[in-house]
This record gives sequence, structure tokens and C-alpha cells, in this order.
Amino acid sequence: MKVLVTGASGFLGRAVAAAVRDAGHDVRTFQRRPSGVDGVEDVLGTMTDPDAIRTAVVGVEAVVHLAAKVSLAGDPADFERVNVDGTRDLLAAARAAGVARVVFVSSPSVAHTGTSIAGGGAAPAAPDAVHGDYARTKAAAELLALAADAPGFAVVAVRPHLVWGPGDEQLVGRIVDRARHGRLPLLDSGAALIDSCYVDNAASAMVAALHRAEAVHGNVYVVTNGEPRPVGELLAGICTASGVPVPRTHVPAGFARVAGSAVESVWRVRPGTDEPPMTRFLAEQLSTAHWFDQRRTRRDLEWEPTVSIDEGFRALAEAR
Repeated sequence: MKVLVTGASGFLGRAVAAAVRDAGHDVRTFQRRPSGVDGVEDVLGTMTDPDAIRTAVVGVEAVVHLAAKVSLAGDPADFERVNVDGTRDLLAAARAAGVARVVFVSSPSVAHTGTSIAGGGAAPAAPDAVHGDYARTKAAAELLALAADAPGFAVVAVRPHLVWGPGDEQLVGRIVDRARHGRLPLLDSGAALIDSCYVDNAASAMVAALHRAEAVHGNVYVVTNGEPRPVGELLAGICTASGVPVPRTHVPAGFARVAGSAVESVWRVRPGTDEPPMTRFLAEQLSTAHWFDQRRTRRDLEWEPTVSIDEGFRALAEAR
């Protein structure tokens, strides 16, 4: 197939574009700067430009949509324009261009309201209940994508959870930077059990969803390694592999949530030049269990992860 991959200059987007290419498809990418992926056709543009989106979808049969504004803070209107309006424009353009399959790349945060998730599935996206502009707008975009599912226009949503690996600046980069500067506390005991997903596994799951879209359209799948670890253990593994100190300081989770809410309020009025040190969403992610039953995902997508968490740690260490 001729496949458009949006957001292919990002960490996961590059991996997905390469995986789709390696599966034998003809790949076009769409993002603000060159993807850096060999053997693909780059089309440059933004999700805020409907004309550029229409140009990108001409002649393609399938779309894997990863492009999004991903941040712990920022102007809410920017999240809305990129994540919601951009997705709406892409869906309309894809349908008009005769695209038959769409894989919408979402996030488990679209259904995480701050309470523990232990062995759960893909709960419905809840834009009015989740915390943070990223989660809120991704939830709204996921609902738009699923509502567009129709005969001849197969849409499936995939929620990779905490994707990491060598070269990752979103998760690994933030953890390493904060640990290096002594700003990575463990909330409560650091025992909350969480899932994550090594980047190669996330990318192969997107390819599986692309291939299975016509059979599983209209559905949502959470994708993880299926190896829940205590958050303190996961952070320690990433820090050790990256050569930075393992976090030892403990902070009460309730205090971190209150502090995170306060920081968010200040950041809206006087935003800093970097990510805020704590937000309510981040405090919830570090202090509540969130791991998922993977049986439905693996059965429906006919997919299995191939890189374990420990193998991922070794890959991080080798990449230093």
C-alpha cells in the first residue's frame, strides 16, 4: 500500500515509518521537518494547514496518524488546533482522497482520570474527565477518529503506553535530565505498578493495526510490553542504563498532586522556558497503578512484542 505516516520526525513516528517501510509498503511522511527515515517520501507541512494536509493524502491508501502536540504545558489553544482541529481536517481530507484505512495513534491518558488501572482494558476516551490539555485534546481527537469509521473507511485507534528506547527525549530524556539534576523524586514508596512499551514493539503494533484495520475497525487497543514493573524499578532501570543517579528521594503523592496543580496555574500565567517540574497529570502518572490486560490486543491485532523490558534497558546502555 501507499501509506502516509504523520509525525514521522518524532521518536515513535520515525520508528513507525521505518517499520511500515520494512513491511514492504510505499511510505510518505508528513511533518514540519525532514523525517530522517531512509527510503520514504517526505512532505513538509503542519497539522494546522488544511491545504498541506490535503496535498499529503493525495494518492495514499492508508494513514497512520501520529502527529500531535505533546507537552506537559502550553497554550490550550495550540493543543486544540493541532490535536483536535488537525485530526478533523486529516480525516476529512483522507476520506475525500479515497483513503481506505486509518490508524489513529492515541494514548492511555485519554481515559486515565487519576485513579489506579490494574489489568484494565481500553476504557472509553473521556475528554471532560481527564487531566491536562494533551490528554483532553487527544481524547477528543480519538472520539472524532472513531466516529469517522464507516464502510470503506476503516478506523482503528491504538494507544501505546509510555513508549521509550534509545533516542527518546519525551520520556527517557526527561527522566535522565531530572535524575542528573536531583529532581526526580519517587512518589510515596515508588511501588505503583505501571506498564510501558519499548519503541520497537510499539512500532510493530502500528504495522499490525494497519494490516488488521479492515477486520478490527471501530475498536481501540492499548499496547504495552505486558510486563508491569513498580515505577521505582522502571525509573531505576532507565537511570542505571543511562548512567545517571537512581532516584532515592520520596515525596508524598498527595503533596505532589497539590504542588503540580499549583505549578500548572503559575505556568499558565508565566510559562517557563522548559517543561514544568511537576504537574497534576505527572504526579498521577508516577503514583497510581496503570497496567493493562493485553490479551485482546494481541489476539485481535495478531501481534506480540519482541523486545523485553530488560532487553530494552540493555539497548539503552549500549546506545550511551
